Amino acid sequence: MADIALDPNMYYMTMSTPDTLRKARELGFDFVELSPNHELHLWHHYPKADRAFLDEILKAQKDTGVRVRTLNPVFNWSSPDEAERQAQVRNWRRLLEIADALDVRDIVSEFSGDRNQASRSEQQWYRSMEELAPDFERYGIRLNMEAHPYDFVELHDRALELVRSIDKDWIGYEYCCPHTFHLSDGAGDVARMIRTAAEAGKLREVHVADGFNHRANDGNRYIINPPGADVTVHQHNAIGQGEVPWDQVFSTLREVGFDGVLSVCIFGWHEYADDYNRAALARLKEELG
Repeated sequence: MADIALDPNMYYMTMSTPDTLRKARELGFDFVELSPNHELHLWHHYPKADRAFLDEILKAQKDTGVRVRTLNPVFNWSSPDEAERQAQVRNWRRLLEIADALDVRDIVSEFSGDRNQASRSEQQWYRSMEELAPDFERYGIRLNMEAHPYDFVELHDRALELVRSIDKDWIGYEYCCPHTFHLSDGAGDVARMIRTAAEAGKLREVHVADGFNHRANDGNRYIINPPGADVTVHQHNAIGQGEVPWDQVFSTLREVGFDGVLSVCIFGWHEYADDYNRAALARLKEELG
């Protein structure tokens, strides 16, 4: 059975990280995935959590019964700039200390390079992996990687190749539903992508949110000004507020016997956060519980 976790991103602006565990309990979740915030591990910055703060999270876990199941840090460890890459490796080492203190054994992250310097970024990612592999192995922590819009690897097949190339049991793959059309360059063939990751023995986590196909309507589903600007738009909408083929997602996850982490990561709808997260939890329990 999969573990269903809440990404409390929409609550960070109004409550502390420990309080997001209490919110998760109120909504009916047993697990959380802590994504970047200023108290714990902000994007590309050295993690700020000290021992006292970690004790607060541990107390919230004990009080609520909600467990921090995964962390989702984003560090520029594939940066073409070598000084920046080294700084981000240092950030990773502190993040692994924090994960171990919280007894978190699964981390999901991004490749975090420069799309305009893809080859150099890939080289830098391998260098960072070589340096950090002993740390992951010493702590017994698994790493699950996702391709991300505007990263040096955006496509499912390429990301899975990179994950498999490390050839270590502790590195796996995370399929991100709201990135479906970026992962497939508009094809939206979720069954094939989920199945290939599972057949490789690498499918460990699935991010759950919806999004629209940016390739549809001659590429004008989104309008960017000026046209051709070097940006990528993507969304994390509530289930049903997009074009992800959910029946195929759920049927394929059942078919492959998925038993990893399902992280509800709906962003940008703070005024409806409770309703959308409750609805997502109910749907996941119905389909995969």
